[in-house]
Amino acid sequence: MYATFLVFSDVKKLEEYSINFNFSYVPIILIFVTLSWIPLYVRWNLLLRNVGVKVSSRDDVLVYVAGFALSVTPGKVGELIRTQLLKERCSVPRTKTTPLIFVEKFYDLAGAMLTSLIGIWFFKEVGFIIIGGLALLAVLYILLSSNKSYDKSLRWFAKFKFTSKFVDPLKASSETLKTSTRGKIAIFAILLSMSYWLMTSLAVYFILIALDVSTINYLTIISTYTSSLFLGAISFIPGGLGVAEGSLATLLSLQGINVPLGIILAIIIRLFTLWYSVGMGLVALKMVGGFSLKP
Repeated sequence: MYATFLVFSDVKKLEEYSINFNFSYVPIILIFVTLSWIPLYVRWNLLLRNVGVKVSSRDDVLVYVAGFALSVTPGKVGELIRTQLLKERCSVPRTKTTPLIFVEKFYDLAGAMLTSLIGIWFFKEVGFIIIGGLALLAVLYILLSSNKSYDKSLRWFAKFKFTSKFVDPLKASSETLKTSTRGKIAIFAILLSMSYWLMTSLAVYFILIALDVSTINYLTIISTYTSSLFLGAISFIPGGLGVAEGSLATLLSLQGINVPLGIILAIIIRLFTLWYSVGMGLVALKMVGGFSLKP
């Protein structure tokens, strides 16, 4: 996928920008990416406790990070592996945990779109993306709240081999979805989601600094990065591959970044924010015995 970007770019300039990357920023970039997982884990833990599920901290942390291994699936539905891991390791029924994966995706979008509003005053071009995201957020909320809409979505999931086995647990969990998206739990979950995007955007900011790009401020980066990830997510392409990177490079070009540099930035940003997480997820998945799960 990334090779395609390179083919249609000025290779000499790409090499020049790559060589000029200041690797002394790598530790701080990785620190912010890793720290950004903390609010996500806290959110997951709150959602579990809200439905009466309690597991040991060690099991819970490893299971959560293991879900990153399958982030490069359409809509990140591969993270449903967490439900199977909790069932195998902690005897937690999937009816309790399966709906929480979808609730998390709802909060990811809510956090992204609300966080994007912070930088819209500096980068008004992303306004239409944010409006679209908020509209989709409203649709998702109706989907989670309406029994009729919820049943229709389950029939759609039943058509796919991977997700079909989760349909029965989801049918028995409509109440869990409702209790997980209302009241105080919703407020805390959205705030934690926003914290995640703010911290990840800090990592992106330092990636730009490492390539000596100082013309874009942190607040603008927030809107730029979250908007490109939103476009990648709604494409329903595994991991948003290609769409997220292309969108990010395009949004950067609208802010005066030349195309070759924008492409390098998009690729490096995804290497740190997506593929680093996938790599750590694979390690955690190995540690929890995910490669030997029963089908």
